[in-house]
Amino acid sequence: MKPKPIKRHLVLQPLSREHHQGLLLSWKIRTGFTKKIAYSRIKAYTDWFYKTYLIPHFTEEETHIFPILGEDNDLVKKAITQHRRLKRLFNTEKDIEKSLAIIEEELEQHIRFEERILFNEIQKVATEQQLQTIAAHQNEKEYIENSSDMFWK
Repeated sequence: MKPKPIKRHLVLQPLSREHHQGLLLSWKIRTGFTKKIAYSRIKAYTDWFYKTYLIPHFTEEETHIFPILGEDNDLVKKAITQHRRLKRLFNTEKDIEKSLAIIEEELEQHIRFEERILFNEIQKVATEQQLQTIAAHQNEKEYIENSSDMFWK
């Protein structure tokens, strides 16, 4: 049985769209491995994605979304720990193959956790004022693919 689609609050939908791009990044890494693409090419792409999309995404979540539940909330602590770990993995220059393999798995798991658990909890408890504050700080930019080396095609 297929799980029912999650009804995401309008204010959180831009972050969910960004999550979709993160899931695609995991898929691109997997595809690159399958096609035996040079790790340096995959790393160059993941570096671009990290700097262009993930850093601002993590900042927005940590600044405007997670405070709704509070820093002592176990779900928030878990998400922040995962952010920290992913940041270290993206910034590593040693054993690139291993780091990319871990990013591919952990990024997908992290996004699934936020979408299925954390965001649902935030949606349940957020006040209208908190949602309006999120909306006021949102700066969703259209996703523009880095087409300089589309190794997954």
